Amino acid sequence: MSDAITDITIIGGGPTGLFAAFYAGLRGTSCRIIDALPQLGGQLMALYPEKYIFDVGGLPKILAKDLANNMIEQGTQFGPEIVLENEVQQLVPEDGHIRLVTQRGEFLTKTVVITAGKGALNPRVLECPGWDEHYGAEGGVHTHVRQPEDFRGKRVLIVGGGDSAVDWVLGLRGIAREVTVIHRRDEFRAHKSSVQEMRAAAEKGEVAIRTPFEVKEIHGENSCVARVTLFNSETRDEDTMDVEAVIALLGFKPDLGPISNWGLELNRNTIKVSQLMETNIPGVYAAGDVVHYPGKLELIATGYGEAAIAVNNAVHHINPKARVAPGHSTNLKVFSQEEGE
Repeated sequence: MSDAITDITIIGGGPTGLFAAFYAGLRGTSCRIIDALPQLGGQLMALYPEKYIFDVGGLPKILAKDLANNMIEQGTQFGPEIVLENEVQQLVPEDGHIRLVTQRGEFLTKTVVITAGKGALNPRVLECPGWDEHYGAEGGVHTHVRQPEDFRGKRVLIVGGGDSAVDWVLGLRGIAREVTVIHRRDEFRAHKSSVQEMRAAAEKGEVAIRTPFEVKEIHGENSCVARVTLFNSETRDEDTMDVEAVIALLGFKPDLGPISNWGLELNRNTIKVSQLMETNIPGVYAAGDVVHYPGKLELIATGYGEAAIAVNNAVHHINPKARVAPGHSTNLKVFSQEEGE
């Protein structure tokens, strides 16, 4: 354990955490980011780097990996300490500071901003014969798409009815040899415009949609997926189709992990916060998908605002004489611009 006490420690290196690090630097505080993943960027890098994002202000569309790289550049420009592949297991309030116990030692900090997203995201899987034997890149069964090129020229079956499933049906057309999506209901839960585009692509023969179907069994040859048995959830009729890859995009089961044992007031798998992003533990703030308050929206855009609120109030907690509002960035000396009135 280092004797040095950091002003603000951010738990989580996704877009909200990186924007929090940017604001910590903007306010002239020392900052540390701790993340369990091997790289910064959170879900943007770990789950869907090649997926386009459309709802970030000022960017009509941007690949997740490009947004992550921009966030990393912005968030690390003031030189925060970066601690990766390390999970915070305990948060212990002590006299004048907070002690964070991790897998590889302990850290002291004056305040904490938790930006852990949904926590550990465990993908929902298909509970059918053949899943375990073929799960993983080598076997051909996947729970996310990292590189579309991995599926070039293949016959791909996508299972799911949400945004990720519909987005990748559209994203893999023209790359995969065949793209078929199955869903247990006729209605899809994705954005209306995306569903309309998918149905239009199906009418042109670019993709295939089969509802209401589910996977009964996955069959393989030489440890690789070769076929799947489908069944109609209404008629119970069965059908077999040849495939070379199965992508089950069924969502994730959020798990706060050790965070749930830190004494924080929780609402299921989220942390209750005030309008100042305060938790029930003094000096501990939270922002992003991990928080709950009336009217909460789980968007990257709202995470940015929550990160700024959390950090500015953490600065005020450290020094009650410090202003909560730092002013507009165009007027700040830290960016070498003239100070405004």
